[in-house]
Amino acid sequence: MRPLAMFRSVLLVAAAGTACDRSLPTNLKPRATLDAVAATAPEANNFVAHLTGSDEVPSHNTRAVGQVKFQLNEDGTELEYRLISANIHNVIASHIHIAAEGVNGPIVVFLFGTVPPGGGRFDGVLAHGTVSATNFVGPLAGQPFSALVDAINAGNAYVNVHTNDGVAPPNTGPGDFPGGEIRGQIRAAGPTR
Repeated sequence: MRPLAMFRSVLLVAAAGTACDRSLPTNLKPRATLDAVAATAPEANNFVAHLTGSDEVPSHNTRAVGQVKFQLNEDGTELEYRLISANIHNVIASHIHIAAEGVNGPIVVFLFGTVPPGGGRFDGVLAHGTVSATNFVGPLAGQPFSALVDAINAGNAYVNVHTNDGVAPPNTGPGDFPGGEIRGQIRAAGPTR
């Protein structure tokens, strides 16, 4: 037998022996240890809201959409955010509100604006920044930052984007929803640390 053919035969036998090894792993952890690890898993520090007209109350027929991504800092005292929108016209403001899905609630944080109406079409990053307890207004004014995080974790916070074409009276069509054109509940998106 030639040396190369012999070498291939040895490799084939070695691979077959490895593939058939059915010994049990020795590094398995007891169930109680796995439960303890799951109980100490970090809480979410990433959050997201997907904004559509159908999530507004009442719902709106609009092609506008948006997304807000939030990341909680390590000590839980600030949220960095990035608000992206597409197919939206005449944006005047964006806020975080406190309320459950399907219910309108008070403004607690300004994310964008207020700016003059009639700004035209916008696609891209509408706003980005950092929110802390010093930015709270309305019912969260003077509260610790954990009050907002608790509301988010309970499903009781949403973001919406308000529009106004500057022509009175509002016709409540795309680009002219002063009460909010697109909205989405803020939901946990998982840990990163």
